[in-house]
Amino acid sequence: MIHPSYADLMEVVNSGVEEGEQPVINSRYSIVMATSKRARQIIAGDEPLTAEVKARKPLSVAVDELNQGKISILGDEENKEDEAGEL
Repeated sequence: MIHPSYADLMEVVNSGVEEGEQPVINSRYSIVMATSKRARQIIAGDEPLTAEVKARKPLSVAVDELNQGKISILGDEENKEDEAGEL
């Protein structure tokens, strides 16, 4: 069994969402895409944000970072704001 589970990760990511608001993510696909993107960043040379990363695969490090709240996933509205500011 994978630990943490997809449900646990979704709970962590959506923990800051107020009641009645749309969750940041609502599918496993979003978790997979976010962690794979972070793993690629680590492979490209970004420093891991968690301790004890020796001999661990980049995807495992990315999942731990997400589970510990060290990285966050931007919602659709935040992505649109970021894209509008970048030319």
